[in-house]
Amino acid sequence: MTEMIYHMCRADEWEAAVASGSYAGSSQDKADGFIHFSTADQIVESARRHRAGQDGLLLLAVDPAILGDRLKWEPSRAGALFPHVYGTISPAESTWVKPLPLGENGEHVFPALA
Repeated sequence: MTEMIYHMCRADEWEAAVASGSYAGSSQDKADGFIHFSTADQIVESARRHRAGQDGLLLLAVDPAILGDRLKWEPSRAGALFPHVYGTISPAESTWVKPLPLGENGEHVFPALA
């Protein structure tokens, strides 16, 4: 099984994507020109850095094998390679979507990651 990659977004952004059949990313993704994803090892730190204290988020898991040439692995934080998707994704391409609530300590509580 391929290791999943993960993306965080607001629930309303994902609901709009489901309604339209296409997800182009958050406002930050659109400004950067690609949809930000992280591996299981990267996602918790990505949440701390970029989504700290944000409630109402969802976590999407996507199998990178289905993304084809839209997926690029590019250096980011400390030179680590991060998965970036150029273009849109279909909501049907997500393996699962789960709530990403805030815990009592103000940090996100992640579901089990594959």
